[in-house]
Amino acid sequence: MSIAEPSTSAPQSDAARHAQPHFGASAETVEMSAAETATGNPQVLRRLDAPEATQPLRIQWPYLIGIGGVHLLSLLAFMPWLFSWTGVMWTVAGLYIFGTLGINLCYHRLLTHQGFKVPLWLEHVFATLGVCCLQDAPARWVLIHRLHHQHSDEQPDPHSPLVNFLWAHVGWVIFTNRDVNNLNTYERYARDILRDPYYKKLERNLNWVWVYAASIAVFYLAGALVGGLWTGSLMGGVQLGLSWVVWGVFVRTVAVWHITWSVNSVTHVWGYQNYDTGENSRNNWLVGLWSNGEGWHNNHHADQRAAAHGHRWWEFDITWLTIRALERVGLAKDVVAPRVWTKGQG
Repeated sequence: MSIAEPSTSAPQSDAARHAQPHFGASAETVEMSAAETATGNPQVLRRLDAPEATQPLRIQWPYLIGIGGVHLLSLLAFMPWLFSWTGVMWTVAGLYIFGTLGINLCYHRLLTHQGFKVPLWLEHVFATLGVCCLQDAPARWVLIHRLHHQHSDEQPDPHSPLVNFLWAHVGWVIFTNRDVNNLNTYERYARDILRDPYYKKLERNLNWVWVYAASIAVFYLAGALVGGLWTGSLMGGVQLGLSWVVWGVFVRTVAVWHITWSVNSVTHVWGYQNYDTGENSRNNWLVGLWSNGEGWHNNHHADQRAAAHGHRWWEFDITWLTIRALERVGLAKDVVAPRVWTKGQG
């Protein structure tokens, strides 16, 4: 993977930013042929120490408190007074609206790998939905994921399960990583993202956290308005507003966290390989389904820029279907299909 030299140039246009080199595998890196089978060539699992840049281990207290706090707040869903069917509906809808559109489609396939393009205003809408998942601002998310691809299942990988499963799932989030908390790393891996003034602003003064806080306020006010009008009482409004916050924000946030983290952990341990990618990425049925397509992880590692992660007919990918729908209505262009499809194997 080649990385362009640092630049101090002024912010570029949308077209110029998307012209930056992508951080996926090149055609020379992964050779796809008819001889590749569903079992692939699984790598031998070994043990790794935690990344050198995390040692000695130091807790990032804001992350630990934030993650623990949202998990605790999500437990309010077990209080009967805070249950509502509309709140549950917001949880289910939010998995798609915030998780699929914000994280899968925007943070991952659009910003990190540049597998397609959308108008800048729509990109910002999708990115804002991603911010509402409380998974860091876009530039930091992109930086970490590009580091993962460059060093997959080697010691610099921020979240390899070869350290241990819990580390890959959530441990890496709560310990300081000097490679990530480093301006030079931002310049090297997320320079194209930070050229956009909107993304740069989100990085400053924890503005991305304030966006999440604003989403809580929106859910509460909307629920309170609907509840007040429906019941004709102030308490009915308060009750539904709080229910929407618990279910539509906290429960949904926790669910999206674990869905995303399972791609880092589960799909590097259990599953099958369509391609020999030289590391432990796997396609996992369960993660593929609950993540709306991100769990076909071996396919993604084999052809990282492709906007579709499901390469076989049975590998259902809702995120890809969404991108195709955007393309059909003229909101997505330059969509990158898997190279294996161009050879008539998809």
